[in-house]
Amino acid sequence: MKSAVKDSVSSRASGSRLRLASGAFAAVALAWGAPPAHAVVFQDIINQGDVTFNQELGINNAGKIAGYFGSGMAIGHPNKGYTTVPPSYNTSFTDENFPGSAQTQVTGINNVGTTVGFWSDTNLGSGDNNFGFTDIGGAFTNVNNPATGAGPPMINQLLGVNDSNIAVGFYVDGAGLTHGYTYNIGAMTFSANIDDPNGVGATTAAAINKSGEIAGFYTDAGGVVHGFVDNGGMFTTIDPTGSTSTVLLGLNDNGFAVGDYIDAMGVMHGLLYDLNNNTFQNIDDPFGIGTTTINGINDKEQLVGFYVNGDGNTIGLVANVPEPASLLLLASGLLGMGVAGRRRKQ
Repeated sequence: MKSAVKDSVSSRASGSRLRLASGAFAAVALAWGAPPAHAVVFQDIINQGDVTFNQELGINNAGKIAGYFGSGMAIGHPNKGYTTVPPSYNTSFTDENFPGSAQTQVTGINNVGTTVGFWSDTNLGSGDNNFGFTDIGGAFTNVNNPATGAGPPMINQLLGVNDSNIAVGFYVDGAGLTHGYTYNIGAMTFSANIDDPNGVGATTAAAINKSGEIAGFYTDAGGVVHGFVDNGGMFTTIDPTGSTSTVLLGLNDNGFAVGDYIDAMGVMHGLLYDLNNNTFQNIDDPFGIGTTTINGINDKEQLVGFYVNGDGNTIGLVANVPEPASLLLLASGLLGMGVAGRRRKQ
């Protein structure tokens, strides 16, 4: 099963350094000459269901992680969802798959235990339908925006959820255009389309925090991908200086967003962005330089994501950012960050 989000992110990654066994690795991952006194500590997460492909996509404040194994790109390697908990992430996996599905990705988790994601009824390697879902205490609900096109394939994904059980995701309409939306799990209602004004028909909403701020990405008329944050209909474009492609994939309640971007030299970096002062930091796993994506963040500034190693395997990761997180970021306000604000049409 191809994830449209996974496609836009992990397909950008290429091989990196040699694979090491699971465990904690410390590395200084500070941007542009920031003092090297604070290290980001990385740990591999590898489900033995498929040691060649794992992605960690969401993390709550208890450290519980949502993710999946299996690339879904070939028959026999289906996406299979799971959660895992600290301290022994590599021995604490719990399967989580939509009932009767051929494939499942668990993409988001909140602090009340709700998880969201998407599933497929086939494993064709490409062209699989995607259907959103919520899971509350083991009770799964199929969720598909009524405006989703018939395809083939049908594409509808839930990617994040806040503590008010408001989920966020996207769908592809009958004309092949992509629109973000929110879904109220309790009321079972959908919002109007969330379309960045610079990316109407090409917007993905990927994360939502307790304030209702939404992070995601859009493609502009020139085919360039940009990150955005939507605060009550006011869109802000997030592009590190020199970026040729930016995606935001996670957002916490403290005003930190995560994702990845490709720099002017064509190198991909994991990204930590502080909305409070418009500063950012590269987050690069030391064994995945040029292939790291940060997909989720909790309120303790613990990060999850994945990288591609030298063997071509996709390895899940969890990373701890030392406190205070603001010391890790450039302290120069707007330096190094292109920012533009505009309001969504109501």
